Amino acid sequence: MSTAIKNTPSAHFSALDSLSGKIDNQTAIIGVIGLGYVGLPLIHAFVAKGWQTMGFDVSAERVDSLQNGKAYIKHIPDEWVQDWLERDMFEPTADMHRLAEADVLLICVPTPLTSTRDPDLSYVESTTRQIAKSLRPGQLIVLESTTYPGTTRDVMLPILLESGLKAGEDFFLAYSPEREDPGNPNFSASGIPKVVGGYDLDSLKLACDVYSQAVVEVVPVSSCEVAEACKILENTYRSVNIAMVNELKILFDRLGIDIWEVINAAKSKPFGFQPFYPGPGLGGHCIPIDPFYLSWLARKHELSTRFIELAGEVNTSMPKYVISKVMEALNDVGKPVRGSKICLLGVAYKKDVDDPRESPSFKLMELLQNAGAELSYNDPHVPTLPCMRQYEFPQMQSQQLTPAFLASQDLVLIATDHSAYDYKFIVDHAQLVVDSRNATAGVSKHRHKIVQA
Repeated sequence: MSTAIKNTPSAHFSALDSLSGKIDNQTAIIGVIGLGYVGLPLIHAFVAKGWQTMGFDVSAERVDSLQNGKAYIKHIPDEWVQDWLERDMFEPTADMHRLAEADVLLICVPTPLTSTRDPDLSYVESTTRQIAKSLRPGQLIVLESTTYPGTTRDVMLPILLESGLKAGEDFFLAYSPEREDPGNPNFSASGIPKVVGGYDLDSLKLACDVYSQAVVEVVPVSSCEVAEACKILENTYRSVNIAMVNELKILFDRLGIDIWEVINAAKSKPFGFQPFYPGPGLGGHCIPIDPFYLSWLARKHELSTRFIELAGEVNTSMPKYVISKVMEALNDVGKPVRGSKICLLGVAYKKDVDDPRESPSFKLMELLQNAGAELSYNDPHVPTLPCMRQYEFPQMQSQQLTPAFLASQDLVLIATDHSAYDYKFIVDHAQLVVDSRNATAGVSKHRHKIVQA
């Protein structure tokens, strides 16, 4: 780093040296933009190591909640937020004019897909424009949102340069993909290695120095593009392998073979095999979305990504397969779907979390609603059915799973295998259970009521 400083203008030295000094003596203020499932755990990781933080969010409701010491994410306890506030280590705000007060800005905003499965970078672009308005020398900007290779350099950088400041001299730019796994008690934000790519060597070093203060390991790579591609690879790998077991699930069901028993047998091999599990479809903000960023980029370069597209087709077809099993189960007892009372268990996208983003449960509910079923749901982590962009449902509250309620339902569909569910109790009192998660594997009594989907 000393060589780089000697060969650069004094203004560069001033901005670089100033920020580097603040990072070294831990006086740099960390600003996190987007206080959701990625941003809040990141705040926790830095506060836990003694860093002063600011949190920015366009949602006044979120900011008000945090200012009152209330978190809105299950795995972020209210006590954490209250502690941050009491120690003056965290200040939430919706005022984007205050972005200049932070020395490091970590961007954790959504990157969804459009209706045509093209990348929607509107949140990244609008956030970058807000930063550009108040950008000052000596700031480091790091994008954490998952995106396609080239976003940091080709989309963010030109907007930041409109400020009149120079990248790598006045301000610094890097990319470090988030790797949050909500609900996983074994891996918190501070315990997951951080891949970091910089616009230039100084940006890379500054970003690595910042993250090394808060996370267990930093993995520097040669460019922003490599870091961006890294996250896409991670989630494409998972998407393709989940699609494979989903396809095998349908085949083995036709052959009378239990896919879950097959996977449990295969994973006894201590090398060369990693278990992936089938389900009613993909959920969350990563696996259903990220691979299509790469396929979109491939189309721009006149290439095809056949594995990605095929995996997407298989995974998005799974809700229809599950509903076909629901129809078969009801038909076997002489009932049509239309008019049947069906309770769906779990609207979160995976077990033991309160995150409904991209949950296949909503597609299941839409298909059942279109078929004329009388719908209800239960989720111990989602007490009120949230509004979702793609779906329209009447307002619903999570129903209490009493013996009388379960008995009143023609069918119970297990969509999310929350640990809080007593599956023996559910099977005992329900008329019919369709299990898309193998959640009832340990239930021995009343097996005739259970249909695996």
